[in-house]
Amino acid sequence: MKAAIFARVSSVGDRQSTDRQVSDLINYATQNSIDVERVFEEHISGVTANAKREVLNECLDYAVNNGIELILCSEMSRLSRSVYDLQESIKFCVDHNINVFFQKEGISLFDSDGKQSMLFPILVSVLGVVSQMERENIKFRLNSGRKLYKERGGKLGRKVGSVKTEEQMKEQYKEVIKCLKKGYSVANTLAICKSKGVKCSTSTIKRIKKEFLN
Repeated sequence: MKAAIFARVSSVGDRQSTDRQVSDLINYATQNSIDVERVFEEHISGVTANAKREVLNECLDYAVNNGIELILCSEMSRLSRSVYDLQESIKFCVDHNINVFFQKEGISLFDSDGKQSMLFPILVSVLGVVSQMERENIKFRLNSGRKLYKERGGKLGRKVGSVKTEEQMKEQYKEVIKCLKKGYSVANTLAICKSKGVKCSTSTIKRIKKEFLN
């Protein structure tokens, strides 16, 4: 079975990485004899409208144009945190006969016989609404916490001196730069650096490549 992996986190840079999602889904694919053709990694808020989700749209178009039978996601909220956009993406997959598997929820759009699950639309709606409510609750708590912090005299933003200089970046990620200069791919660079104990992520390597090698 030909598959694609779709992973998403909200932030760009070191704060969040898709590495865990991708690793878990690759392990799942290997255990189930699924051939992963391509990995799509998106760094954008899950509440962004589908029309502005370039990587998600690229993933769906790639699936249609390359005979991808299955899209693997770590959980439903990775596809979207908006119940309406989630339903829109699911409908697209139904219309093009592309299965979707959510690892955390353990559910698929189609069953092993290729028939659409009768419970799936209900689960998508319920879990989508729960995810959306969770997002609103998190947003409320964060805004409330920020307001209280500022009322008590706190200041938001980066601490002075928290931004590394160019030389500090080059020194910290010298192994990354060395691998990239040798022509290694981002994935190979990540594997080599991790084997040497260098702490980095896919997004970090991409940023280093953009800033120092382009």
